[in-house]
Amino acid sequence: MVHEKNDGKDKDVILPLIQQNRPALSWEMKIKKRLKTVPPCLGKFRPTVGQCCHQCTPDSLRKKLGQTSSLGFRNLLSVDETHTRYRGWLVRRVCCALFVSGCKVYASPVSNRLERVCQSNRVKEALTAAHKAPEGGGGRGQLSHLSPLLPLINICISPGFLRFLSWVMLKMFSSLFCSVQVNLNHLPALHRASQEGSLLMYVYVRQSAADCALIPLVLFCHNLRVPYTVCPLHITSSFIRSVLQKVGVILLPPSAATEQDAEMDSLYSPIMTSLVHELLHEGQAISVGVSAESGQGGRWLAHITQLIKEGSVPDVSLVPVGISYDCVPETNTQVGLSSVFQWMWSLLWRRPDGSVRVHFAQPFSLKEMCESGRCRVDKWLPLQDLLLPVILNNRTDCVFGRRRMSWLLPSSHYASELNEPPHHPERDLSIAVVLHLIFSAASCTAVMSTSLVSSLLLYRHRKGVSVSALCRDVAWLTEELLFRNKDVGFGGVLEEVVRYSLSLLAPHLIVAAVPSRRDPSIVPRPSLAASLHLALQAQIVTHTFILEAVGACAVSAMLCEVVCSGVSSRVRSDGVDGEQVNGDMEFNVVLCQSELTERALQLCHLLPPGFMPPCQSSQSFALDAVDSLVRCGILTMEEIPRDVPISDFWKKEGALTWTTSDDPYHSDSDCDMEEQDLRSYKISQPSQCPEMLFFLSSMLAGHMRALCWATSCLDLLPTPLPEAEFVAQMHSHLCDAADQRKQHYESCSEEAAHTAVRSLIDLGVLSEERRRGGGVFLSVGSLFQSPENRQKLQRFISQYLFN
Repeated sequence: MVHEKNDGKDKDVILPLIQQNRPALSWEMKIKKRLKTVPPCLGKFRPTVGQCCHQCTPDSLRKKLGQTSSLGFRNLLSVDETHTRYRGWLVRRVCCALFVSGCKVYASPVSNRLERVCQSNRVKEALTAAHKAPEGGGGRGQLSHLSPLLPLINICISPGFLRFLSWVMLKMFSSLFCSVQVNLNHLPALHRASQEGSLLMYVYVRQSAADCALIPLVLFCHNLRVPYTVCPLHITSSFIRSVLQKVGVILLPPSAATEQDAEMDSLYSPIMTSLVHELLHEGQAISVGVSAESGQGGRWLAHITQLIKEGSVPDVSLVPVGISYDCVPETNTQVGLSSVFQWMWSLLWRRPDGSVRVHFAQPFSLKEMCESGRCRVDKWLPLQDLLLPVILNNRTDCVFGRRRMSWLLPSSHYASELNEPPHHPERDLSIAVVLHLIFSAASCTAVMSTSLVSSLLLYRHRKGVSVSALCRDVAWLTEELLFRNKDVGFGGVLEEVVRYSLSLLAPHLIVAAVPSRRDPSIVPRPSLAASLHLALQAQIVTHTFILEAVGACAVSAMLCEVVCSGVSSRVRSDGVDGEQVNGDMEFNVVLCQSELTERALQLCHLLPPGFMPPCQSSQSFALDAVDSLVRCGILTMEEIPRDVPISDFWKKEGALTWTTSDDPYHSDSDCDMEEQDLRSYKISQPSQCPEMLFFLSSMLAGHMRALCWATSCLDLLPTPLPEAEFVAQMHSHLCDAADQRKQHYESCSEEAAHTAVRSLIDLGVLSEERRRGGGVFLSVGSLFQSPENRQKLQRFISQYLFN
């Protein structure tokens, strides 16, 4: 194995990152240059990740709680006799069982929990509102109505079952992964918070069913309280359900396939709120996953926020958890007994592939965020109010505010019948908490080597790259990630890092080894499965470079407008072919700062949730996006001579006149406004600048292209349609569009279709019609039934697609 250099402080906390005994590839990498080492950290310290938000939770940020930056990592799967109290030949054979038997298990009392839940006011009111029980009805009558949900209330954590399943999971993960690395830097904070009696809630972004098992296993192996885990899978086997409910797994009702189906039951939401209340009163921890795509898991956070607002729970410490995979394991949404046995049987014949990195962020107080007023949601506006004036009326100024994403917290069935206001302050606050946790979990997630290589192949070298050039780019991009305080999940000799990543990505790549050349070429497979896999792996890199990506797309949009407006700019090139620039390219175009910031601001409103910090204003984020291009050398600031009026300058150059009348950062002084107008940028002239600009722009191209294709195919969909069927047909049309072009398959994933449909709803392109008992139906809104308006929308979106 290739290990990090260790100073001897933690012997079992070394990173086993690259395995040399892996089967060799069919080609041999021959690089004549001296081998370089890819550092996992800068200097002697790793990047500090997972800190609390300095704006929303400054009090929690000041509580370090024993946090340190020198503990390192521990491989959870590396269990030997040193982890037990015994030594000897026999102990080495059964050390895993002895280790599990010695871990601490906290008691989980369930006495009279069912009675307490049934006696809660919210459950009684729900029963009365649903006309299922008369007011003041007997307890037996209530139990008869609650019988489908009783197993959810009676869940517990049995020490015997927990130890046995932990041993099974250690064996299973040993067959599935090479290593499970746990960042130990924030574990002292969790131990201290647990000793002080803080109620902990672990929140992660859903990727796979392995997430639900990894967090309890990590906490169990480090003698922390095992949380009650919310599992979104639809498990049909009664035997598996009974076993999981004895280790604290909260499952969906047997009749519900998804969380949305469960919410259709008017009793489900109040019972889950009461269950969370009772679990927290018992001192239990909770683990829940949230989804940025559909908002799944947000209701659980809303339950706790509601309890804190009511005063039923004093406070809860939220712990964002970042989980990164070399290869995300596939998961079936429906789990039966036969499928589980088939999967476990397949593990016996497979070799472990890839590693996992788990980061626990610093706990922060939910009460502080809710009651301090620092997490502001008062400037949230519908997306159509933010962008429709720009799209349809050709306004050059923007309406300032944040995009409201109400769909991240779907209303329950009973709440909609009570005419709950769509934008209630408490509801908006719960959505803000969900957004904050999605962003925090993504921020503390490490970038794995496969993610880095996937990003380079998909966004910079789509037409192929030699291995030596790929190695140079890996070293460069690793340094850029570390400079941005992003942790990486790999380290070692550069050649081995690239070799290891390519071996894991081999099914999605084409390796071309020509006998006359010593340096083979790597090309991504032009297929749907390959593009979707690479795009999924590269998503965390896009999250890290989101400022630069937004700024690059804004520059690309302005360059397209400059070219279309006929500016006599000097753009000399031998040809621009797709993502590759051939020959010398010289730009002599001056970009106005206010217009560039407005383009970036407009693009911010179209980003999926989780990319922007929820506590930062959109205009501040747009300004940072422009500044990031200056820091990385793509733009250089220059000032227009004062003796030339700026309006005359733009007219002289043949460009449009851009104004900053709606700039929130303007000064009352006309002189200050004139100085701000004089700020402008030019594209710098380094040889790699155009290539870098295209690399950053293409990070958001998949999302923008999916939205553009979705707009163009509205005529082909027979509306109105149920929302689920509409999304399914939209996904089919996106796949057809990619098949026709034989490229850009990353724009036709299910997540891209779901996000595009949601953006069209928020823009007012699609109108929602709620039918009682029939769900939500979607149809084209009256404003966008005009082909002219749809063309305006398509032109607005396509300006951010670089060409």
